Amino acid sequence: MKIKIISLAIIFSLTSYTASAKEFVLTDNDKGIDKGNWSVTSENLGITGEKFTIQNTVLKGGKQDGSQLLTITSDKLTIKLIPTRGLGILSVVGDGVRMGWDSPVNEVVNPKFINLESRGGIGWLDGFNEMMVRCGFEWTGHAVQADGMMYTLHGRAENTPVSKLIVDVADKVPHIITVKGLIKENTFKKSNLETWVSLSYIPGTKDFTVQDIVSNKGDYTRDYQIIYHSNFGTPILEEGAKFVAPVKEISPFNDYAKGGLKTWQTYLGPTKDFDEMVFNVYPFADANGNTQVMVTNQAGDKAAGIAFNIKELPVLSLWKNTDTLKQGYVTGLEPGTSFAYPVTIEREQKRVRQLEPGQSTAFTLTYSLLSGKEAVAKYADKIKTIQGNQTTNVIEEPMAKE
Repeated sequence: MKIKIISLAIIFSLTSYTASAKEFVLTDNDKGIDKGNWSVTSENLGITGEKFTIQNTVLKGGKQDGSQLLTITSDKLTIKLIPTRGLGILSVVGDGVRMGWDSPVNEVVNPKFINLESRGGIGWLDGFNEMMVRCGFEWTGHAVQADGMMYTLHGRAENTPVSKLIVDVADKVPHIITVKGLIKENTFKKSNLETWVSLSYIPGTKDFTVQDIVSNKGDYTRDYQIIYHSNFGTPILEEGAKFVAPVKEISPFNDYAKGGLKTWQTYLGPTKDFDEMVFNVYPFADANGNTQVMVTNQAGDKAAGIAFNIKELPVLSLWKNTDTLKQGYVTGLEPGTSFAYPVTIEREQKRVRQLEPGQSTAFTLTYSLLSGKEAVAKYADKIKTIQGNQTTNVIEEPMAKE
């Protein structure tokens, strides 16, 4: 598949330091920098208007010992990022709405305590509790033994501490806060992918943008995959909650999911012995490839939305895990380049992309915390506009068998 080469100007914007912003290098493995506990406020920076605090904390004790948690706090949102875990997003809270969930994993687990190959390649689950997990970039999907190696569940990115961590606060209004990290997936003879991941937030708003640029630093063509595993529990998820999206085609991931195909748009309350149920979705988009999806509570006054472009992320996995609250009551809205089948199946079905030596590609997603019926309805109206009069094709059989 032909991949668009990202301009050097875009990459430079993520990796360089400009005089127009206040930039703080918290981690740089090349320079031996690791500031650990650190904080800055809008007042420290002489910024008036919307107040904010940015704080990095080194956690202590248990399996989270040594993990770092970077928190952005404003009047509207509190965003928690995990530099030690691929700059994943632990949670986002505002207006009494939480984007996130309650996993049985109740620590921010340091990757040094995780063996990805344990339990037959699903050791990744030992640290899984984030609102947004980057599943990739070298591979993603269910674990499989192939090519003389174990492709563990959902890749390595989320269990890779960033090699560089930079906080950038723009001098000019609206004082955009950008947190950037560098994930290195470098393995002798196998991979030389490096990805600048970032989150940008304007204080006082209830939206934030994730932009990632993955580059092949090697001399050989390499595969890449990504699924943005975005997870939501209570108070958004509840009995009668709804998945709202402009759906072109939907099919069950496996035979178990066939039993939920008639009710794919709605959710059960916590249900004991409910196994995870997954659906493969191809979304509709506007003329520019832009689309958006959301999950909303039954009353339609609390929701989480994700906007993305199907040229970058052509598919979406809908994951329903409406098990008990203690077991992990959660749904995942997961834009990606691939579905969650093992990489062997995704290759067969031509969904695994490649980067030529020196090539880069970018992914951009905008997340919205929606509170109040008006905000939720407005977001839903945009989805309805994209769907228009186009019908949804419901496929009753899985597209592949594991």
